[in-house]
Amino acid sequence: MSSTTRLLKQAALDQGFHAVGIAHVPSSTTDRDCSPSGYSHTNLLDRLQSWLTQGYHGTMEWMRRTPERRTDPTQVLPHCRSIIALGLNYWTDNVPDERPGNGRIARYAWGEDYHRVFKKKLKQLERVLKSLEPNCVTRSYADTGPVMEKFWAQQAGLGWIGKHSNLVSPAFGSWLLLGEILTTVELEADEPGTDLCGTCTLCVQACPTGAIAEPYVVDATQCISYLTIEYRGDRASLDKTLQTRMGNRIFGCDDCLDVCPYNAFAPATHEPGMQPTDLTQRPNLSQLSALSEENFSRTFAHSPIRRAKFSGFQRNVTIALANQGSLR
Repeated sequence: MSSTTRLLKQAALDQGFHAVGIAHVPSSTTDRDCSPSGYSHTNLLDRLQSWLTQGYHGTMEWMRRTPERRTDPTQVLPHCRSIIALGLNYWTDNVPDERPGNGRIARYAWGEDYHRVFKKKLKQLERVLKSLEPNCVTRSYADTGPVMEKFWAQQAGLGWIGKHSNLVSPAFGSWLLLGEILTTVELEADEPGTDLCGTCTLCVQACPTGAIAEPYVVDATQCISYLTIEYRGDRASLDKTLQTRMGNRIFGCDDCLDVCPYNAFAPATHEPGMQPTDLTQRPNLSQLSALSEENFSRTFAHSPIRRAKFSGFQRNVTIALANQGSLR
């Protein structure tokens, strides 16, 4: 391993990242289609366009914009040669309190907004890389840029994309948040992750709405995470069967992740920003339904929950109350 690669990986771990790997980005589309890592630019673009054509992106129109750019890192950062994939473990040993009257919030949103947690660490690691390679150019993202981060995390050896379409890590199960640094430096690449799902279909069976249209393909328009976070329509615009199947989930859904066998030995994170609060671990639906827009903004100022917007969050709470028989 080159000294730059070794020092950079150690710096990533020192800064609190739990997983780090490096993927090589070939210099031309032709090379990318012949890559020994199995990366095919053409196949990746074809898969994305097929997903979009089927309308599985729902109202997320930004996914339709420049798919060629999303599948080609050199269009995001000219002369990009490496992608440093980084994972942050967000599993805690805490158990959600789902007694009657409480909602359920996805685990990744129990603590601080992970974008904030990632941003500081990514910038620190970029500074380390530039101290090692002064002439390099970098660009970093944490679920905010036109980069297919799960694909590149697999290419970098962090794990593999499971049948629920999320990354699965042999060490951390389904509980890694992902970020990446694109750079013009050619670093020593890791071996891509191998798909170890085998014949297991527990995640497919566990999905409350049947959103996993086929293994590795999720129809977002049926997915509770999409419906409770990205969808901007009101309650009346949602299919009643979908509303019923949303149960008490008011922000995101962990069902397909919870059943993954690779989570059995996932270690608990010590990252302060990922620790739950009383509100996120046991969200009281009646109290949340009484929030004003001002109080919502104040309460979730540093939380990913603000992504749902006040109107969307209140719609979710109303549906959860109805599903518990508290509102019809």
